[in-house]
Amino acid sequence: MMLMNAASKKISEKDVEHIANLARIELTEEEKRCFTEQFNTILEYFEIINNLDTEEVPPTSHVIDVTNAFREDRVSPSLSMEDVLKNASKKERGFFKAPKII
Repeated sequence: MMLMNAASKKISEKDVEHIANLARIELTEEEKRCFTEQFNTILEYFEIINNLDTEEVPPTSHVIDVTNAFREDRVSPSLSMEDVLKNASKKERGFFKAPKII
């Protein structure tokens, strides 16, 4: 069925029906025609992109050059056990107590 090469393979209404069936979506005949046209337009754009000369373009994993957006780890004091448990409705031996679930 799908996307071998945009120039050699077009999406048919039968393909759209199959995709809709897999997604458990009911489509009207007009929606099938519309989606068929839209999928084929997308494939045409892929074909244009495939024909671009990218020989001199280095491979990238991100669009922008970001190496690490995380903050530096810093050690800071934690809450005391008393502060952690002070709002607990039930506690036992320094732990939160929850109902037994079987």
